[in-house]
Amino acid sequence: MPLRGKGMLITLTEVKSRDEADFNEWYNREHIDERVNLPGFHRARRYVAVKGTPRKTPKYFATYECDQVSDLATPGYLALLANQTKWSQAVMARFTRFQRLTLRIRVDLTHGVGGAITAVRFVPDPHKRNSLIAWLQDTSLPKAIAREGLLGACAAENDLDVANAPVQQKSMDHPKAIDAEWVVLLEGADPASTAAAARKTFKRTVLKRFGVDKAPAIATYRLLFGNER
Repeated sequence: MPLRGKGMLITLTEVKSRDEADFNEWYNREHIDERVNLPGFHRARRYVAVKGTPRKTPKYFATYECDQVSDLATPGYLALLANQTKWSQAVMARFTRFQRLTLRIRVDLTHGVGGAITAVRFVPDPHKRNSLIAWLQDTSLPKAIAREGLLGACAAENDLDVANAPVQQKSMDHPKAIDAEWVVLLEGADPASTAAAARKTFKRTVLKRFGVDKAPAIATYRLLFGNER
């Protein structure tokens, strides 16, 4: 089964160790359910980084699937961001790191829900978007998900207008997005399999042909909790 829509929100978060218990309870008991029940939203999942993940990688990773990326910039959604519950306000005030990506799905070769994902992040030349999509759709991702332990994959592009809507509405305090970053999610049965597929597929020398001038950021996570409607 493919993703539940053509839009996706990704958040990457960290809190201090003393705040993790409350953070995880909030995520599992309030935040995921609250978001899933918003108009246009259908499924949300949250993950924690596995051992061996690069030190600078945020520890917690979450995905929220919605009909369209524009669902992440509606007046109702932005109003919710500006008027969080008391529990949300308390937890979010303790974030030590927070990143947010509002994504337009470009390739969807997903299949069900796996226990692990590896996220690959990079910034390509926007003029090479079509050739990148063709490579992901027809060559790299089909080959990657044919590997043992892999279940599916998707690729998405950060929509800058949607990403910056909360800044314009002053409903969240975070830097304005400038580059159209891409995220590829490789999903599988175990972290070792997805990590190996990512390293094999997304080498810097390969991505260079699409205007990527830095090594991609690769991080692997295991599933903690998800819900859907």
